[in-house]
This record gives sequence, C-alpha cells and structure tokens, in this order.
Amino acid sequence: MSAGSIIAAWRAFWRGVRTATGDDAYERYLSHNERAHPGTLPLSRRAFFEAEQQRKWSRINRCC
Repeated sequence: MSAGSIIAAWRAFWRGVRTATGDDAYERYLSHNERAHPGTLPLSRRAFFEAEQQRKWSRINRCC
C-alpha cells in the first residue's frame, strides 16, 4: 500500500467514527442548512448544541 492510500483509508475511517459518534453533527447541519434553506443564517455552534440538548432531553427517554 502506498502512503496516499493509507492516508485516504485513515481519513475515511475517521469520518466514519465522527459520524457514528455524532461529532460531525454541526457540520452536517451546516451542509443541510445550505442545501435546504439557502439565504437563511444557520445557528451558531453554541446555539445548535443547546437546541440539540433541549431536543434530546426534553422528552421521555425510556422504554418502559
């Protein structure tokens, strides 16, 4: 394997890890906002984080 292919594989792996853990949520939000809502200002990183925390924890989160 060449150094370039090893680096490309590592980057693909790292993107997968970030997606699986939700670490890239703000970047995905920005991309979606740009495509789906052109011309509107996106939330700041802090406002996005606070909105996600509110969405995640403001409802019942249990199975029983």
